[in-house]
Amino acid sequence: MGVKSFFHELKTKISPSRFFKALIIESPEHAPKFNKSVKSVEVVAGHGVTAGCVLQTNFHDGLPFTYAKHRVDEIDTENYVCKYTLIEGDILGDKLEKINYELKVEGSADGGCVIKSKTDLHVKAGVELSDEEIKAGKDEASNIFNACEQYLSANPHVCA
Repeated sequence: MGVKSFFHELKTKISPSRFFKALIIESPEHAPKFNKSVKSVEVVAGHGVTAGCVLQTNFHDGLPFTYAKHRVDEIDTENYVCKYTLIEGDILGDKLEKINYELKVEGSADGGCVIKSKTDLHVKAGVELSDEEIKAGKDEASNIFNACEQYLSANPHVCA
């Protein structure tokens, strides 16, 4: 098994606390509102979005995947850091064992934030990922972060 890593960074005018709250802490409520692919997000193990909990994301019909389960490995709500792992779901396909994510939301001088993410794709033995597949993962992360930013910009009362 090999590991392919990529990094992504996005600057936004949304405060770190609002962004982290919408994207992580209150994701069961907000993700279906800003991510058109998501039908629902539910906590299937644990209580709330805390270390050790498992979240199941259910996707709308017609997509090439139906669900994904993520385990929250570590969460630091004061420093806006979350480490979590995609542990199950058809998104993994026949090439990936799991995907580890590390997300850090840092404040910026203008009152907004910088979202920094690291993704580790744990590839099954003997499998190679193409540059296009890795780019698709980067693009998806960018799309999710941008959609969350647009949702929060359009709804200033959310996670305020």
